Amino acid sequence: MEAIFDDIASALREPRQDVWRPVRAFALDMAGKLFLAIGLGVGFRMALAG
Repeated sequence: MEAIFDDIASALREPRQDVWRPVRAFALDMAGKLFLAIGLGVGFRMALAG
């Protein structure tokens, strides 16, 4: 039981580095831009059509 608490304590003292953070931020940024571009494209088409 003490080993579990030792593992938790060491994990709290030394957090692991998140190596995927920049990749995830870039992917979310690109997804947002793509969503915005599709939305603007649909809006312009609806404005021109009607």
